[in-house]
Amino acid sequence: MSMFCFQCEQTAGGTGCTKAGVCGKQADTANLQDELTNAAIKLANCMQESPENTELIIESLFTAVTNVNFDNNAIKELTNKVNDRINCDFEFDVNNIWTGNEDIRSLKSLILLGLRGVAAYAYHARILGHKDETVDNFFYEALRGISKDLSAEELLALVLKTGEVNFKCMELLDKANTVTYGNPVPTKVSTEIEKGPFIIVTGHDLHDLAILLEQTKDKGINIYTHGEMLPCHAYPELKKYPHLKGNFGTAWQNQQKEFDNVPGAVLFTTNCIMPVKDSYKDRVFTTALVHYPECIHIGSDKDFTPVIAKALELGGYKENQKMTGINCGNILTVGFGHNTVLSVADKLIDAVKNGALKHIFLVGGCDGAKPGRNYYTEFVKQAPADTLVLTLACGKYRFNDLDLGDINGIPRLLDMGQCNDAYSAIKVVLELAKAFDCSVNELPLSLVLSWYEQKAVCILLTLLYLGIENIRLGPTLPAFVSPNVLNILVDNFKIKPITTPEQDLKEILE
Repeated sequence: MSMFCFQCEQTAGGTGCTKAGVCGKQADTANLQDELTNAAIKLANCMQESPENTELIIESLFTAVTNVNFDNNAIKELTNKVNDRINCDFEFDVNNIWTGNEDIRSLKSLILLGLRGVAAYAYHARILGHKDETVDNFFYEALRGISKDLSAEELLALVLKTGEVNFKCMELLDKANTVTYGNPVPTKVSTEIEKGPFIIVTGHDLHDLAILLEQTKDKGINIYTHGEMLPCHAYPELKKYPHLKGNFGTAWQNQQKEFDNVPGAVLFTTNCIMPVKDSYKDRVFTTALVHYPECIHIGSDKDFTPVIAKALELGGYKENQKMTGINCGNILTVGFGHNTVLSVADKLIDAVKNGALKHIFLVGGCDGAKPGRNYYTEFVKQAPADTLVLTLACGKYRFNDLDLGDINGIPRLLDMGQCNDAYSAIKVVLELAKAFDCSVNELPLSLVLSWYEQKAVCILLTLLYLGIENIRLGPTLPAFVSPNVLNILVDNFKIKPITTPEQDLKEILE
């Protein structure tokens, strides 16, 4: 059986996975995800907007994001739910996108893959009771646009609108998280794992962590974050639990090594799950849209009793384990969301005006296993002492255990949160532009981004919608961007691939 998928940065040969996914997804699973996407497009074309239909569309799009669902039965079940709501004979084959004119394919892929990222953000906001009519209605508009024979100009407009709507969606999620759990505050997080039973929580979902913390209260079980859950330590309503102890391991792509025979339970709340090895399969649990064959799935009742029981059974480490980040640091500082950073905006502005701060870098995005991502470690290490580094998403694990010192009391490395928190970075940048009475492109600011999956795609589209130029993107450019579309991005937005840390730093600072 063959497949076609080129939605992630690590796609085979830089062109597309055709036999099996580099992510571990098999051909039958990839094709079932295409069937699910196809069903969502049909639903958007056949049915009117409704809460039930919108929820199914969002779940369908999110399920097809890289490293979310590897379980064929779960995908089939969701596809059947979508098909059961379709009551017209609308025909569309999503495979026609991959085989069509390369420029049209490129633009439609940017819309579809970006839309999957928007769906992920919308899903997290909806769990916390926050919805937006503009965002919800756009899922229908975009999916209908993908199914039509639109011109390149019309599709490009829809690409930028995807970025516009994602900006609104990220703002919605930021509000959902901060209203529910409070504004993040600067917090130091240990990488040491204490002896005794423990549960590792990975993924992105604050809501699931909050429920687990409540269910494990006074049970003698410690909770550790992993990957994109690290920023949860900064939220007042989560950090009030004393058994939320610290952070286990590093970024998502290292989980097969880090979870190998670990004497604790692991809960996956959203992407990024990798193929689960037999050495720890018996202690992996999934919930929400994440599924993996032969792993116990916690349903919508969110009863984490099986996870708790497994943690108690395994017993944890006999002695404290001293673990570190990839640069041997053992303290990670988080909690520099827009509320915190903007509270010291006057100090930042003064530092720029008096020359203490010469440049600000936003170095963030996805991490991954493909060679070349040590570029981001070296870039941050080599950034001059009179520069500031904002970061977010799991790409920060390449350097977040470094001590870069401070500028006038402000840490030079400011962790702004998950990829889900990209709104924070954008808001800070926009507010600084207002303060200096200039455009974002006139600020002493450079964006150096890494990408892996579809949430990174929609963030990039938001930056393009906002007119932000000179973005450096790596480790490689997306396989789904054709030469002609790339030329448009280069001409209109001056987007460029990363080269070497030395060369890029020299070009930026000169």
